[in-house]
Amino acid sequence: MPDASLAPDDATPTQPRAATHPLAIAPVPSPPSSVDGFVKQFLLNLNFDRGVALSESSVTDQYFALAYTVRDYLMARWLEDQKRQRDTQAKGVCYLSAEYLLGRQLDNNLLASRLTDVASEAMAQCGIDIEALRAEEVEPGLGNGGLGRLAACFIDSLATMSVPNIGYGIRYEYGIFRQTFVDGQQVEQPDAWLTYGNPWEFPHPEAAQTIWFGGYTETYDDGGVTRSRWIPGWSVVAVPYNYMVPGYHNGRVNTLRLWSAGATSSFDLREFNSGDYQEAVRAQVFAENISKVLYPEDSTPQGKELRLQQQYFFCAASIRDFLDNVLPEGFDLERLPERVIFQLNDTHPVIAVPEFMRILVDERGMEWDAAWALTQQCFAYTCHTLLPEALEVWSVDLLGRLLPRHLEIIYRINEEFLLEVREKFGDDEMRIRNMSIISEFPQRSVRMAYLATVAGAKVNGVAELHSQLLRDKVLPDFSEFYPDKFTNVTNGVTPRRFIRLANPALADLITEALGAGWTVDLERLRGLEAHAEDPEFRARFAEVKAANKRRLSEVLWHRDRFEVSDGHLLDVMVKRLHEYKRQMLKLLHIVTLYERVASGRVAASDLTPRTFIFGAKAAPGYDMAKRIIHLINSVGSVVNADPVLEGRLKVLFPPNYNVTLAERVIPAADLSEQISLAGKEASGTGNMKFALNGALTIGTDDGANVEIRELVGDDNFFLFGQTEPEVEALWARGYRPAEFYRENDDLRRAMDLIASGAFSGGDRSVFEPIMSNLLYDDRFMVLADYASYIDAQERVDAAYQDQDAWTRSAILNVARCGFFSSDRSMRDYIDRIWHTPPAPA
Repeated sequence: MPDASLAPDDATPTQPRAATHPLAIAPVPSPPSSVDGFVKQFLLNLNFDRGVALSESSVTDQYFALAYTVRDYLMARWLEDQKRQRDTQAKGVCYLSAEYLLGRQLDNNLLASRLTDVASEAMAQCGIDIEALRAEEVEPGLGNGGLGRLAACFIDSLATMSVPNIGYGIRYEYGIFRQTFVDGQQVEQPDAWLTYGNPWEFPHPEAAQTIWFGGYTETYDDGGVTRSRWIPGWSVVAVPYNYMVPGYHNGRVNTLRLWSAGATSSFDLREFNSGDYQEAVRAQVFAENISKVLYPEDSTPQGKELRLQQQYFFCAASIRDFLDNVLPEGFDLERLPERVIFQLNDTHPVIAVPEFMRILVDERGMEWDAAWALTQQCFAYTCHTLLPEALEVWSVDLLGRLLPRHLEIIYRINEEFLLEVREKFGDDEMRIRNMSIISEFPQRSVRMAYLATVAGAKVNGVAELHSQLLRDKVLPDFSEFYPDKFTNVTNGVTPRRFIRLANPALADLITEALGAGWTVDLERLRGLEAHAEDPEFRARFAEVKAANKRRLSEVLWHRDRFEVSDGHLLDVMVKRLHEYKRQMLKLLHIVTLYERVASGRVAASDLTPRTFIFGAKAAPGYDMAKRIIHLINSVGSVVNADPVLEGRLKVLFPPNYNVTLAERVIPAADLSEQISLAGKEASGTGNMKFALNGALTIGTDDGANVEIRELVGDDNFFLFGQTEPEVEALWARGYRPAEFYRENDDLRRAMDLIASGAFSGGDRSVFEPIMSNLLYDDRFMVLADYASYIDAQERVDAAYQDQDAWTRSAILNVARCGFFSSDRSMRDYIDRIWHTPPAPA
């Protein structure tokens, strides 16, 4: 679409002075002033980088040449920013994350560099449909869901706010698996996103780091001081791949650095010549496994070991890279807190803490106390969960075998920490046992969240409720011990990708109403409140939503041969498949509607026409989640084939939900399902994306739902279910899910229909494990919240009858959710944790 007119704060940045050193980079070019200039650069890239003429080029060739052309215009600014950072040594953020769910890069980089219109016209001059090139891009699946997408939003915001940042992670050869369905059941296939290469990355094998594992430790005398050193057993090479992270319309380009694993000696010629070809490349295969796949299945000892190898691999490479390559030679490490903060994105990178200590103490010769003081200033920890099973622990046996020196360091950290605990609380052995970084049961293990809490300058939750529960329920002893260490930073999402790119028609309407500048100051959306009272604006807003539904229907038809029916309420639940997120509760609602019609108790014509869309992947080893996917697809097959329900109910489950599909689903949604059990969801970010795109939320008071409801108002939010204290009280009284089943006729009928085999060809055994789980376990209280949820859905039906009032509520959701920008999240991190001001241009 044509780029919106720009407010002064979006104006083209002034050009920096040309560097005078003979080896300095060239002055930064302005974006091309003519389409002809873009065409010329595109054809050069096509000829000399792809080695083909335009007349002989494939769509893949054309996509790569276009990507290279956009990259060319970002590169000089990127190099200039790196040089400026080396010169000024301004404090920056090193964001350590095992996931970065980036989404497609072409449109984002076009938008950031103001090249959208120029590129479209240039491709048209070449006789190329730019939409075909957009479709050619393969999304890198380097994340599992919200955690990875949040990391991507945060690095986008840091670049847009001109805050120095390096994102560190892993360049997985195969990302999150590609999901397909066979007979309704999930089948995982490799996500070979690198098959044709990646035009957005820059490999730097000359900057590779050697990462060591195994071996043993020994002590030695260092001038009368006893020190330890690690004698490792084997090593791998970490090769950095750099990605540019452009800020929006400000000329800033930060760096994302992902590490790929390789063998230190990849080929044994003697073994090869002897005919043992497998053994000749064994080291290479073994090493490359470390960055082969995102989150290897860890139900086996081998899988657990590989996960720990992954985590240490990227953390060690990143810490070493920053200390050796980013800092200037001779930098005084005592000043390190003035230069960097390492943000731990959940527990995956916490092994960076003992690695940092090992380098300072063992390699740099620093005294322990001084090194620990630096560590506690240079690290901060974000906790992203309330589920105890999601707080990582590593067995002492595994750590001792894989990282023996690090285990010694963790033991000493724990020993000295527990001495402090005793000084403050006395010999309260129960408290000491509860706070120890080393857990004794069920096996001796290291609690990584505890280590991060002890080491971090700050510990933050990601929504107000989550942060409160983190202090009160998850880490209560630590919050009492460190009352000033805990804080909250509510998550946010980037409006550049999730409004400007995902919903261009809405972005145009907002710009027309409010003027430019809202893209980098999302609180300006408050100005839409007055427009919610304007009938003409409501009509235009409604047409944007209808057009987005038509666009989604076209995408799903082309992709999966699915159709989104005109006039249907689009009811969407897209998120990782986990029992606590309660896709099962949504499914029981659908089965209830179906059963009411099938039993003749309700006429199909009395139903509000709805299309239900699910998008979810289940972890390969998560059996119950995969059964639920099978049930959703089976219910969908029966509902969609029933002629009585034609035009009334439809259930769609497009496979392989990802960022690209999200950018089409979210703008089309009418109803956002955020129905986790209160006290289980840390924050959520999908809830924010839907609200910002004009969907109304049906949800519990959980995670960031609480803040969304407070901002948009109860009249514009469908609240149901127990509160977190009510959940705790029900557990305390003794929750018996079968009682809810017996006492609620609709619930009993729905569950009995599933149990009867109605959705499994008469085979009662297929979904019996799900029904038994609900009746006799139901850890996440699906049955307890069912009645309240059904009542709330009936309120949804009633509200949707008044389309004008629904549209008004949708506009108010957009207007009042500017708080949920990742730019605001970054300001909170900067003010409360990092203290990293923007760097001058």
